Amino acid sequence: MRRRLPALLLWGGLCLCLARPAVADAEHDRCIAASDGTNTSWATCGADLLKREDGRLNGAWKRVFAGLPDETRKNLLDEQRAWNAFKETSCLFYRSDDWGREGQVLHFPLCRAAVIAERVKALEGYGTFFKQ
Repeated sequence: MRRRLPALLLWGGLCLCLARPAVADAEHDRCIAASDGTNTSWATCGADLLKREDGRLNGAWKRVFAGLPDETRKNLLDEQRAWNAFKETSCLFYRSDDWGREGQVLHFPLCRAAVIAERVKALEGYGTFFKQ
């Protein structure tokens, strides 16, 4: 058992490193697969993923915000401004040199897309609550 533990830890660590957030949609996967394997093409795939997630966020915001009572609209607008500040600083650790170019062009957009997807989920939940 003692000999297996380091191997199991190594295997588990490798699996965690290779795990990707569920936010990487089929379009992103196709883009990565079709790319020439360069950082530039991977960065383009990541930027496109973030554009799609931002589009989902903007759509959810418009749908939900329009149907809210006045006081809730004001409070949610304040919250969204604070969340936007958070979003802009989220996942920046991947852009440091510690993570190399792979962190910058592969992991950063996936991380940021996951942050945006969680906000979309929260907004949609608010909208469902107020439709009741």
